[in-house]
Amino acid sequence: MGEILTALGEAGRLIVGAEAALVEIVLLSLRVSLTAVLIACVFGLPLGAAIAVGRFWGRRPLIVIVNALMGLPPVVVGLFVYLMLSRAGPLGQFGILFTPGAMVIAQTILILPIVAALSRQVIEDAWQEYREQLRSLGAGPMTSALTLLWDTRFSLVTIVLAGFGRAAAEVGAVIIVGGNIDGVTRVMTTAIALETSKGDLPLALGLGIVLITLILTLNAAAYWVKEEAQRRYG
Repeated sequence: MGEILTALGEAGRLIVGAEAALVEIVLLSLRVSLTAVLIACVFGLPLGAAIAVGRFWGRRPLIVIVNALMGLPPVVVGLFVYLMLSRAGPLGQFGILFTPGAMVIAQTILILPIVAALSRQVIEDAWQEYREQLRSLGAGPMTSALTLLWDTRFSLVTIVLAGFGRAAAEVGAVIIVGGNIDGVTRVMTTAIALETSKGDLPLALGLGIVLITLILTLNAAAYWVKEEAQRRYG
């Protein structure tokens, strides 16, 4: 117990003192995860809205597929991206394996189904409520989808944060395509796994505290924004 308390104290010192190694890892983690979330939202939110509003052949199977992809095994995604980006793969010529770019691709593939599936459900619920009103105003499917995306924007914040949480907590896929290279592709989760295996508990605990604090802070902010929006706009 004494060893754990000592490690916690040292972890606190690393955080308060903004240890260079810790700050570098945290900043890279944020850059990779936020980039992946941004890309996933650019494609996932419109996809979810289109599925919710549209009525087309194959819609139900598409919903089932998107929902199923929410449970994609990270290591399988990592293996797929690795094969695509390796020298023998179709994208090997770009040379981005074991770079932050490869990690962004893997995380985006994992987040995209989550954003699309959850936003589809939120927007479909809103579509059921406002469908007749939008149709009476002459709004087509695209206009309706965009309108509902804007109308449900505060609820969608929670979905975006769910995607960020999945990205920030990811280990399996990023370690396969990133390689956990010090100063290049070492992010919080992979660093925690490595430092724990080495017995360097202070750095692992410090990164763990930062990761949990970051996710809690973002979710608290999203909750406050949603509550404030409901209070103001009903």
